[in-house]
Amino acid sequence: MKDKLSIKVSIAGRVYPLTIERTEEENVRKAVKGINEKVSDYEKNFNIKDRQDLLAMSSLFFAKQAVESQDASHQDDKVILDRLQKIDKAISAELVRD
Repeated sequence: MKDKLSIKVSIAGRVYPLTIERTEEENVRKAVKGINEKVSDYEKNFNIKDRQDLLAMSSLFFAKQAVESQDASHQDDKVILDRLQKIDKAISAELVRD
């Protein structure tokens, strides 16, 4: 059984208790920090005070980043697959010649 850890995180001024894998702690804390920074940025730059609006805007920002990252990853996979297919054809051609 993996090692569980109970922590409390504060997101946009509200505290949330979490139970996570000990190995996830650093990433969870980084994510919380990123959310709080984005909430603060929107609050300052757009003079938005409603916490729900701030969290919704921050969620949209991070969801867009995740989609873009996933799209880039799929594109990278396609490039790698194309290269591997070319290598396979080159190797097959060499084997046929022998």
